[in-house]
Amino acid sequence: MDTSDDAAVRLDGNAAAGPLQEIFALELTAARLTCAGCGTTRAFGADPAYMDAPGLVLRCAACGAVLLRLVHGGGRYWLDLTGVRCLELAEA
Repeated sequence: MDTSDDAAVRLDGNAAAGPLQEIFALELTAARLTCAGCGTTRAFGADPAYMDAPGLVLRCAACGAVLLRLVHGGGRYWLDLTGVRCLELAEA
């Protein structure tokens, strides 16, 4: 990708912090997830969650693929959404 033309409008990733903070302040249990593996879309709360691993694992109820991984430790969080094609959030 040639980025020489967008230098005037390009910011570093810190500029995304404000909009992302607004998104992740919303209630996630009402969110809808689309599985990157099979394309099934369903409510966040309809997919099975496994809490006994080193972190939380959410799997697709249709195909069993891992949608989300969340690990917390040492004052940090790690969030992996590789298995989610789309995360749909409704405004309150």
